[in-house]
Amino acid sequence: MDGLNVAAFGVFVLAWLFYEPVLTLVAKKRGGVLNTDMTVIRNAWMTNMTGRDPRLMDGQLLGHALNSASFFASSNLLLIAAAAGALFGGENTFRSVSALEVIRTSSRMLFELQLALVLIALARGLLDFIWAIRQINYCIAAVGAVPDPLEDQEQRKAYGQAIARLLNPALSSFNAGVRGYYFALAAAAWLFGPWAFMAATVGAIGLLFWRQRHSPAAAAIRDLREMLER
Repeated sequence: MDGLNVAAFGVFVLAWLFYEPVLTLVAKKRGGVLNTDMTVIRNAWMTNMTGRDPRLMDGQLLGHALNSASFFASSNLLLIAAAAGALFGGENTFRSVSALEVIRTSSRMLFELQLALVLIALARGLLDFIWAIRQINYCIAAVGAVPDPLEDQEQRKAYGQAIARLLNPALSSFNAGVRGYYFALAAAAWLFGPWAFMAATVGAIGLLFWRQRHSPAAAAIRDLREMLER
């Protein structure tokens, strides 16, 4: 593997490892990050949930989150199977792909590394979705355990914050699984050459940061957080 491919791979690894820590640091220093704002909104949701009777709406919303995580996990399995099939296809797959003009792979070893990186990104996302599903199930059980309904404001806040400590990590894992698709697409761009790989990686990071801080959804969530905190 030549120096340019090594550099492109290094850019990808750095972006993958440090995206979330950098986003957390930005949230602490500047605020206005969608994921952080959503933790406040979920805390308010769980606190309000403790005063509702019945809690049918809350159960439906949690069920929707669980179904979404299950759908993405199933989709990930299909993509992993496809990537693994190509990776273990042997010499025939390498010859077929190398015949394409747009593919830039100099050796079978490099080709297998390119596919393996896509597979690893998808597998990491699958593990995040599985952990999200388990945590959402814990949250559903916790919601069912809350006494009906709670009148004392201090009790409501205590129960709400305790359950939010289950829900927030669950949906953070879901977000991490979705983010895995961005990195898997960036990894797939390596098949088109190291420059395409680096451009796709930088583009994915830029798009993720823009959606977290400057998208219309981020602005709306930020305004809602401010209203809730007032």
